[in-house]
Amino acid sequence: MATKVAKLSLFPLTAEVSSEGHLMVGGCDTVELAAEFGTPLYVFDEFSLRNKCREFKTEFGRRYSETTVIYASKAFLNGALAVIFREEGLGLDVVSGGELAIARSVDFPMDMVYFHGNNKSAEELRLALKHHVGRIVVDSFDELNRLGEMAEETGHIPDILLRLTPGVDPHTHEHITTGVIGSKFGFPLFSADKAVTEAMSAPSLNLVGLHFHLGSLIFEVQPYHEAIEVVLEFAAEMKLKHGFELEELNIGGGFAIQYTLDLPAPPISVYAEAIVSKLLSKCRQLKLALPMLTLEPGRAIVGQAGMALYMVGVVKDIPGLRCYVSVDGGMVDNIRPVLYGAKYEALVANKVLEEEAGLVTIAGKCCESGDVLVEDISLPPVSAGDIIAIPDCGAYCLPLQSNYNASLKPAVVGVKKGKARLIRRRETFDDLTRCDLL
Repeated sequence: MATKVAKLSLFPLTAEVSSEGHLMVGGCDTVELAAEFGTPLYVFDEFSLRNKCREFKTEFGRRYSETTVIYASKAFLNGALAVIFREEGLGLDVVSGGELAIARSVDFPMDMVYFHGNNKSAEELRLALKHHVGRIVVDSFDELNRLGEMAEETGHIPDILLRLTPGVDPHTHEHITTGVIGSKFGFPLFSADKAVTEAMSAPSLNLVGLHFHLGSLIFEVQPYHEAIEVVLEFAAEMKLKHGFELEELNIGGGFAIQYTLDLPAPPISVYAEAIVSKLLSKCRQLKLALPMLTLEPGRAIVGQAGMALYMVGVVKDIPGLRCYVSVDGGMVDNIRPVLYGAKYEALVANKVLEEEAGLVTIAGKCCESGDVLVEDISLPPVSAGDIIAIPDCGAYCLPLQSNYNASLKPAVVGVKKGKARLIRRRETFDDLTRCDLL
């Protein structure tokens, strides 16, 4: 029982168990949600989502008043979530014309939008200029030159940040490490001086600051310390050489969340204390004016707020080897276990209070041996029709979905105070063929 209760801590903040032994989230019975909306189903708890927005603003803001929190849209964005972020006073970090279009669809304030990306197309840069986004984060010399020419043609002078790769290893998975030398992102420090010179000399661009992003799922604070030190020393050098004034320092995101019981993540307050204290002490040491601090959490805001529900189909016990519990989703809606070796916990939503009976492997329905969601997890006896609930699915699962095997992308619902509303409908077979031409 203790393990089951502990697993609840990984689900949205409103998670509880009903008297019938069903998993409840946002005041809604997840078993009833699965019956009403079908499975696979992604469920977002509005209370958890808003709570994390406020926690970031509070923990950083009370330590450093000039802090701006920008949500990293790549973790997952749709219209309903964008409205919540707007209401909570967050900005949006977008990396494509598509993410910008979602923001515009709900009249998100464009001055609170930051446009990232290592290979922005000419069309995307034109959109950023046309809609006067708050910041364009420039990633290369090619982009710097192209943007300068486009801005001169439009007559709009955009505020820009230069993305640097500070050469700091965040000790995370190599596929989600972005701040080391040799990364495809940003200007390496050995060419950053030239980037500052060219940006400052471009009459159609307004260089206001520097940006770095070390990677994702960073469980330590030391990498942030190291990167802040490197980038502020660079800023001080640029001030002496070129008169550059650092108005804004954007430290990206990467804050970890807890996916499994054996790997807790630091609370937001720990990141805030470490980052702000380093920023204050280093600026004081280098005699730099305090810049605006911008951070871009994505997973840490939306990850725990979202969960996935699946229905069990076939249970295949291979004596002495493994018992497979196959569900109606898998790598098509959550490729993270295949892509990154990501680990998850799970509950049987309709049997939370039942005793665990042994280890099983939760497998998807795709024609791939690697299509496994959770390997060797202890669950109560499972049979066809049971509902499997997997926590911490709010980040990256939905954006990375595919139609492999002509699968349909699942519905998404939001829950709040006992009420559920559809915020993305399930795909239909007609959707699969809508773009086909004969």
